[in-house]
Amino acid sequence: MATAFAAPPTAAPARALPHNVEAEAALLGAMLIDARVADDMVELLDAEHFYDPLHGRVFEAVKKLRRAGLLATPVTLKPMFEQDAGMQALGGPSYLAQLTGSGAALIGARDFAGQIKDLAMLRTLIGVGRELVDKAFDTSSEVNPKKQIEEAEESLFRISGDTESQKSVKTFGAAATLALQMVERAQNAGGSLSGITTGLDSVNGKTGGLHRSDLVILAGRPGMGKTSLATNIAFNAAQRYLRDREDGIEGSRSVGSRVAFFSLEMSADQLATRILAEQSRVSSEKLRMGTLNSQEMQRLIQASIELQNLPLYIDDTAGLSIAGLHTRMRRLQRKFEGEIGLVVVDYLQLLSGSARGGDNRVQEISEISRGLKTMAKDLNVAVVALSQLSRAVEQREDKRPQLSDLRESGSIEQDADMVWFVYRDDYYHAAREPTDRSSDAYMAWLEEGNRIQGISELLISKHRHGATGKATLFFDREVTRFSDYAGPGAPVG
Repeated sequence: MATAFAAPPTAAPARALPHNVEAEAALLGAMLIDARVADDMVELLDAEHFYDPLHGRVFEAVKKLRRAGLLATPVTLKPMFEQDAGMQALGGPSYLAQLTGSGAALIGARDFAGQIKDLAMLRTLIGVGRELVDKAFDTSSEVNPKKQIEEAEESLFRISGDTESQKSVKTFGAAATLALQMVERAQNAGGSLSGITTGLDSVNGKTGGLHRSDLVILAGRPGMGKTSLATNIAFNAAQRYLRDREDGIEGSRSVGSRVAFFSLEMSADQLATRILAEQSRVSSEKLRMGTLNSQEMQRLIQASIELQNLPLYIDDTAGLSIAGLHTRMRRLQRKFEGEIGLVVVDYLQLLSGSARGGDNRVQEISEISRGLKTMAKDLNVAVVALSQLSRAVEQREDKRPQLSDLRESGSIEQDADMVWFVYRDDYYHAAREPTDRSSDAYMAWLEEGNRIQGISELLISKHRHGATGKATLFFDREVTRFSDYAGPGAPVG
């Protein structure tokens, strides 16, 4: 069936924007009568919420006086409005005294404020709608409809976000309750884990897990296993979420989480292949080449069946912008009612910023890292963003990464709550092979290679909530799986 497209709207007669100047006047009068009402309202409203520009200026003047610890009355405000043209049109500063003539808003000040704010929101919504319609009629070659939709969603989110501003202000008692819940969760998990589990005890022990509203940067040179580690962590958190639900542990008591994985480099099926290889213990190379024996194929099918309901959601859209990422995450959070607690982005440098960044890549990366941190706080999720390192690492004798190696922007380090570096000495070991294979140096090189094979380091070089340090891991290259290192001779877990 052909899609029916709506005809363009015909011009409609202009209508007045939603407003209630009487409510604005009554509320300002109550603020001039009672300082307690004034103090309450300056935290609830802004001058922009008032439809009448004069009322907005009066509100701003009251706010200025109260912030300075001074009374806001018609007398104290009079000198500030003697030259105000809008006030003169209403008979001069005597209008301030008229505002106090009705005490209608003294009892229901919050109700009046709520109506004023709602009407302001409707006016803003009308403005966004008009702009959206105007842009939609633009059919020039530069038009990008998808980008217009993302910008519209971003604008709508900012409008709705204004209504949540009061929810972000918590009393100490409320904040302390949240802190105790975090401690209780750590206790129930057996200690050392107050956030979302990474599935790696050595990492949980150093970090307490992944905490909502935190930005974690996971960096390393190519070949170190950044994506493998991120995939392992995503899988472990999602699997723990399923297990906790089966055990009746839900909500804030669970250390697992639904996970969103934004893969800007690999496709969804490639990521799924990695996870299937890890869980079935079948070589990822065999999976790619299709050279499995019957036993391996059976293990692969079994793993696939077991993972059908894994709450891990993969978005492999290429060329995603930071605004587009934020938009997609908001949709997912709405869909799953806020149950997504972990977001993985692979990798940061493949995101794009706004057009305002121009050709300045450093500014663009700064915008992206700030955007990731903002998303972590706005949506109350832990964000693990993978990042490249500069080639300066390769020029040093000790190849262990440092914070100064983060590529393209110091703001990545500044915005991050934690910075992790993946380092595998066995990756560089081959380059140190002595030329004389009959020498003692060559035998020592072989012995060292056997000793360090698979041993990896997770360097925690920044930790806003605790100490820095190192977690030792084992990397099974065949199945791209990281696990806790139990020491030489221990079985691989």
